[in-house]
Amino acid sequence: MGSKGSKLSKEDLRFLEENTNFQRNEIKQWFKGFMRDCPDGQLSQEKFKEVYAQFFPGGNPDEFCRHVFRSFDKDGSGSIEFKEFLLAINITSNKGNPKDKLNWAFDMYDIDGNGTIDKAEMESIIKAIYNMLGNAITDVNIDTPKERTLKIFSKMDTNNDGVLTKEEFITGCMNDQCLYQMLTADADGGPK
Repeated sequence: MGSKGSKLSKEDLRFLEENTNFQRNEIKQWFKGFMRDCPDGQLSQEKFKEVYAQFFPGGNPDEFCRHVFRSFDKDGSGSIEFKEFLLAINITSNKGNPKDKLNWAFDMYDIDGNGTIDKAEMESIIKAIYNMLGNAITDVNIDTPKERTLKIFSKMDTNNDGVLTKEEFITGCMNDQCLYQMLTADADGGPK
């Protein structure tokens, strides 16, 4: 799917210019950094965890990284190639469109890929987020993952069937800035 070797192909560059919010020079800079960190052109799950751990020194990001990595590794190869990487960065960064970000977040929360999020999946991701944040969580009144899941479902599960469809998830997040921030890890705020 991505570019092998140490040169970004013209096709990949054109594809990324057309499918991300990055300019040509930004794409080339990202590629340079990616190849410096992943000389074989493949970002392994282990390397991904290493990088993520630097941002959360007081926590354990392993479980959360597994979910994020799965959502980025679109072709299921077990590694992330440059195109997958930059498409994912584009969606998850502040440059990303809120609906694209929510589609990505839904896919990450839908662990079994069946098109809905059940309470066990939601609780699993929230637990992973809490573990990742570790001692950065200072609020003693914070909900347990189970309590947080129940609150989310009470707001989003509009037909009360016990699962969230993509439509319920996106609508619920678009209408609740706090949920949007928490479920997409967007510190900038909510949908604009």
